[in-house]
Amino acid sequence: MGDDPAIRPAPPRRTARAAALRYRQGDDALPRIVASGRGAVAERIVDLAFAHGVPVREDSDLATLLAGVDPGNDIPIEAMMAVAEVLSHLYRLNNWLGADAAPPPSLPDRV
Repeated sequence: MGDDPAIRPAPPRRTARAAALRYRQGDDALPRIVASGRGAVAERIVDLAFAHGVPVREDSDLATLLAGVDPGNDIPIEAMMAVAEVLSHLYRLNNWLGADAAPPPSLPDRV
């Protein structure tokens, strides 16, 4: 029974991971992690982002790297290029929406 190639175990389920970033141009040298976590905490971070109109970007590799960083810390150097790409996309989106659009409310420092 164990040798039947048609019977395969289900692939392991990946644990949800999420991180929330803050970057204040002129105030912050690097983007800062304001919330990070796995599982239910990650799901709560995403739910709060959607509830407050904060753009969400799905990138499992980046989320895995950032979810391991404690809130209050700057992003790690190895995440710089990926985060810069995300921020560039958000700046273009904000310009497309118009300069009069109000910024989304801040998320709590910890979730």
